Amino acid sequence: MKKKQELLIDFISQFDEHPFTVEVGGEKHLIGKGESTFTVKVNKPIDIKELTISTSIALGEAYMRGDIEIEGDLYTALNNFLGQLGKFSTDTKALKKLMLTSKGKKNQKKEVSAHYDIGNDFYELWLDESMSYSCGYFKKKRDTLYEAQMNKIHHILDKLSLKEGMHLLDIGCGWGQLLIEAAKKYKIKGLGITLSEEQYKKFNERIKEEDLEEYLTVEIMDYRDLPKLKTSFDRIVSVGMIEHVGRDNYNLFMSSVDKVLKPSGLFLLHYISGMKEHPGDAWMRKYIFPGGMLPSLREIINLCADYNFCILDVESLRRHYTETLLRWDKNFNDHRAEIEEKMGIEFTRMWDLYLCACAATFNRGVIGLHQILISKGVNNELPMTRWY
Repeated sequence: MKKKQELLIDFISQFDEHPFTVEVGGEKHLIGKGESTFTVKVNKPIDIKELTISTSIALGEAYMRGDIEIEGDLYTALNNFLGQLGKFSTDTKALKKLMLTSKGKKNQKKEVSAHYDIGNDFYELWLDESMSYSCGYFKKKRDTLYEAQMNKIHHILDKLSLKEGMHLLDIGCGWGQLLIEAAKKYKIKGLGITLSEEQYKKFNERIKEEDLEEYLTVEIMDYRDLPKLKTSFDRIVSVGMIEHVGRDNYNLFMSSVDKVLKPSGLFLLHYISGMKEHPGDAWMRKYIFPGGMLPSLREIINLCADYNFCILDVESLRRHYTETLLRWDKNFNDHRAEIEEKMGIEFTRMWDLYLCACAATFNRGVIGLHQILISKGVNNELPMTRWY
């Protein structure tokens, strides 16, 4: 046992950027120099082999099981720790099945369903009433989560320069709030596509509740099937969907957009971005977003030229996502007892870890959020300034 404890401390000692305490076997060890910012209590030592295969999975699973606990604020601990992800070990050969999943249609739908079809009642507990599951836009710090989400939706709609009667496509439409707002404000004709059965069902219900059948439809459809529609759109938007496409399919995604976007039409892509072309986090892929991968900004910019996509604007909303995730986590913990009863303790610890870890990695700049506004070819009809 003593040897396991020593090996564990030796491994953890490399993460010394911010001082913290590790308590194991009744002994406390200070990692780093200075005053400890949080304490990791080790109830059951982690196998060093597991840490070297995937530091992320080993630590994440240990936290889920309660083998390790954080004394202090979880977000604060992760914010101080996850800036050092470059020191994490990931044996891609040993994790080949996890890290190199198929991006075929059948598996893509399975991966999307694994996250988004947990149940609408679960998401309703901690999302705002708009059921928006992407970063809000906080014009003021005191904005409620709902206000921030509506700010974000109308920020996007303003960028798209919509006019009555236009056809708007939402790729990965979620529960539909963006299209609902677009139909109400601009009287556009909108199509939303999703691979989630739960989102499809809920969005259909909302269309009927809002009396928007004349304006909106939603379909369960893979983006690769868009050209089969034999129709085209004045405007296309995609919020938080390309992260599920996979690096090998970014070109196919942009090609699918190109085939259904009218000349001079606008496309707004809103997505979580990586600084570099990273294969993704192993724990996140295993438990939260199967197959998830973050495009870098330069990957998307580089692809645009191949389709004569003119880049009109690029905006970072990274800090808005940190605030959004912290709001979600508060809502989540306000309903923690209910979620534990419904989903189990291990799932609840996992989801809390996910929300706080994402908030920390956004805050530390490990990941970002970009909105890219694109026109298909030249569009000289838009204002010359940032009109939105």
